[in-house]
Amino acid sequence: MSQAEPQGEPRSTITTGVQGLDDVLGGGLPRNRIYLLQGDPGTGKTTLALQLLLEGERIGERGLYITLSESKNELHAVARSHGWSLDGLAIYEMSAASDSATLIDEENTLYVPAEVELGVRIQALLAEVDRVRPARIVIDSCSELRLLAESPLRFRRQVLALKAELIKRTCTVVLLDNPGGEGNDLLQSLVHGVIHMEQLSPLYGAERRRMRVIKLREVSFRGGYHDFSIKHDGLLVFPRLVAAEHHDEFARDAVPSGIPILDEMLGGGLERGTSALIMGPAGSGKSAIAVQYALAAAQRGERASMFTFDEGLGTLIARARGLGLELQPHIDSGHLTIQQVDPAELSPGEFVDRVRRSVIDGTRVLVIDSLNGYLHAMPEEQFMLAQMHEMLSYLRQQGLLSLLVVSQHGFLGHNMSSPIDVSYLADSVLLTRYFEAGGRVRKALSVVKKRAGRALSSS
Repeated sequence: MSQAEPQGEPRSTITTGVQGLDDVLGGGLPRNRIYLLQGDPGTGKTTLALQLLLEGERIGERGLYITLSESKNELHAVARSHGWSLDGLAIYEMSAASDSATLIDEENTLYVPAEVELGVRIQALLAEVDRVRPARIVIDSCSELRLLAESPLRFRRQVLALKAELIKRTCTVVLLDNPGGEGNDLLQSLVHGVIHMEQLSPLYGAERRRMRVIKLREVSFRGGYHDFSIKHDGLLVFPRLVAAEHHDEFARDAVPSGIPILDEMLGGGLERGTSALIMGPAGSGKSAIAVQYALAAAQRGERASMFTFDEGLGTLIARARGLGLELQPHIDSGHLTIQQVDPAELSPGEFVDRVRRSVIDGTRVLVIDSLNGYLHAMPEEQFMLAQMHEMLSYLRQQGLLSLLVVSQHGFLGHNMSSPIDVSYLADSVLLTRYFEAGGRVRKALSVVKKRAGRALSSS
């Protein structure tokens, strides 16, 4: 502990300015420590680092960006692409020290040239820190320092010395680095925290990005992988949803569908704080039932949200109108929200974040239509069922009625199959199906599962 922070005194934190990241970090980064931000090129390290410094500038903390790999013009170009201005930040191109280092190398015959050059650059860096007196520092990148050091031992010694000097000057330092380099494990052991960023390339669709906090001393951070994306206004992090952290009291009353016979089949209706799975072949009326529940909620003055993967907004409104269900007035009033989702452009974490935001905005009935489009468009995603289980648990604890639509393969017969079995996740299961009678194909609706209350078996 430094003299400015006596032992036993609670340590303050700095906010990152990245939406969602402070939540992952348990409030922010402990002040006056050194951190490692690692990831392959293109993962967003520079963007995150600039947001960290700009957030400091916003609250009156001086920032210094020390670059060994990019020029000032390149950094300003990155900032302009996000609509930012770096005029308030100090940017130091450490490569400017190369001329003096080269002169010393030419005259020196007693020391290894690389060690002399690295020492000169570190001294120039500290001189710039003393001139600017920043509270936040970014060093981009450690790969260049590692090349100058030429050996892991010399690199570790210089980083240790740099760490001691910068913390003595009460600076919070973020080092940028590529993972897997020589001496990377040594670097991780020296820093106070490590954030790892990844970019994944699925077989189809846009790239996916995620991050993980490998280590963060003094802080109870949110573990695991967290999806993030890079938008025009910078990084957006979507913290992994933990249902146990969200629980509200609510009245467990029935949610009417607006169709008396259907409510009678369900023993009075589906309850709040439960989830219902609507299964059946294509065209058997699954979406119509889900739309009916959303419309009935909007007509009562509640908020309903629909996330559609298989159908466009215009098509859905027109098809509902053909069934006598007018959605547009309720969309205009804000009681009904319909979001068309393109899963090829959306990560699972971002989708869950959208669902969570709809709940925060007051949604009481939520429809996902359908899980087929969501699951089939992301065949490489792992642990999708575990994520779905966590999301449904969260929705239950918030008192929502959740309706999940799943399309089965086939039309007639007993060999109907679903692409994925999620029936065990749902509190109620409604089955729509076709059958032949009197030379005509007819439709039937059955309630095959209902955990709460009694229900009629079929209609």
